[in-house]
Amino acid sequence: MDEDHEKSHLPKGLPRFEAGWVWLAGAGPGDRGLLTLHALNGLRQADVVVYDALVDKSILDWVKPGAVTDYAGKRGGKPSPKQRDITLKLIEYARKGKRVLRLKGGDPFVFGRGGEEALGLVEAGVPFRIIPGITAGIGGLAYAGIPATHRDCNQAVTFLTGHDQTGLTPDAVNWDGIAKGSPVIVMYMAMKHLEAIAGKLIAGGRSVDEPVGIVCNASLEGQEVLETTLGRCHEDAIAANIAPPAIVCVGEVVRLRSGLDWLGALSGKVLESDPLGLREVRQSADAG
Repeated sequence: MDEDHEKSHLPKGLPRFEAGWVWLAGAGPGDRGLLTLHALNGLRQADVVVYDALVDKSILDWVKPGAVTDYAGKRGGKPSPKQRDITLKLIEYARKGKRVLRLKGGDPFVFGRGGEEALGLVEAGVPFRIIPGITAGIGGLAYAGIPATHRDCNQAVTFLTGHDQTGLTPDAVNWDGIAKGSPVIVMYMAMKHLEAIAGKLIAGGRSVDEPVGIVCNASLEGQEVLETTLGRCHEDAIAANIAPPAIVCVGEVVRLRSGLDWLGALSGKVLESDPLGLREVRQSADAG
């Protein structure tokens, strides 16, 4: 293990970052405390860090002195590098003998195009490691006090993207099937087409009064949470000036925020102990 790694104060036994390798790492939903040890280990050893728009800039404070930081962010509706160009950049750096950390928001394999980049590395013969991260659809909701699953609400959850490769509402999604079959729906990149998506879910049988939670800048200091309903989510998001990046959650689990908003409790919010109103039901069941 090299001297720089020894000085990093990381636990012993973490892998050495070899020259000519690419590590595809998830940075988590935003809060740098949610970075994994493997990702931090990569930051401390990398010669080059190619990072996305959703990576909080404070995470780059952990890059070793002298390392190159290369921005390769892709944001909808804004000029962005092409995906193939990003992959070719990773290959070029690796072939020069650099230790390349590809740092992506959330988890690289959850709507992060990490699979595309990894397959490009395979084709080029570049060795790589995958470092999972906490995806915003779970970690971002948790910071809002909304669990992705709760046994009184759901035994299944669907994660989906709100737009396809063309930037339109994805036609490949069976909206009717999801509306009928998934009690909780967590949507990435759905703000642009939120009105259309809500309409498809309502047409599929979901109630206009079903709870919806929208979490903007999840886990960061500027996090905003909008609690609304499926019938009003589009207009309420406009009124509240909620903008991407955001996670949208549809389902009864959103009601649990009144009891699980732990960040709000730190600021003095009084939490409800029975947000679903099930105490009497449970007591009756126990008595029976």
